[in-house]
Amino acid sequence: MLTRSIGMNATVLALFALVTAGTLAVTQITTKEPIERAIREASARALLEILPIDRHSNDLLVDTYPIPKQYWAMLGLKQGGDINLARQSDGAIDAVIVPTVAPDGYSGPIQMLVGVNRDGSIAGVRITNHAETPGLGDKVEVKKSDWVLSFNGKSLDNPGRDMWKVQKDGGAFDQFTGATITPRAVVKQVRTVLDFVAEHQNAIFSAPVSKRAVEVEPPPVEQPQQDQGENN
Repeated sequence: MLTRSIGMNATVLALFALVTAGTLAVTQITTKEPIERAIREASARALLEILPIDRHSNDLLVDTYPIPKQYWAMLGLKQGGDINLARQSDGAIDAVIVPTVAPDGYSGPIQMLVGVNRDGSIAGVRITNHAETPGLGDKVEVKKSDWVLSFNGKSLDNPGRDMWKVQKDGGAFDQFTGATITPRAVVKQVRTVLDFVAEHQNAIFSAPVSKRAVEVEPPPVEQPQQDQGENN
């Protein structure tokens, strides 16, 4: 009897495990495409905050240039990344968006996107992920303050290479009241991106259309509403 009972229990457990695995597999299959589409659309909206749709005629998500592995550490990227390319109707690249991570935020790494125009000026900066202190360091978010918009139009020569620091360090950029480490980290990393793009400008701005950009049809993405801070 004991042997038969153990055998029945084992059979029931095996069937339960099989049904559970099957359910999980079906759930994964049925949700994979919607999740991927949602992630893709969210990413597209973030890119469009920096380079609005009237500034390019291609799909920023799929027309990309891979960052060479030797520059991953410089840009704070542990697993690499792609530069998003913004092209005009004639195929010329007008601006790029570079993913980067400032490793020395107050509460950890600060992930961001930095848009750079062909002339070397900043098209826009957006913080995509961070763990900075609410009410202090989180002012790097455009939803919290317009501080990040102060980068727009700046370049290595404006305000000058030696001025790419917060004011407390003798530079041109404001820090936050009670929080200097966070803006210091962001300013430093934005300048690093500008140095990287300047060094590789010819290669980046002459990149061919990627294979994915030819094969993938872009999804419809609503133009993000302009932040009120951008009107200041």
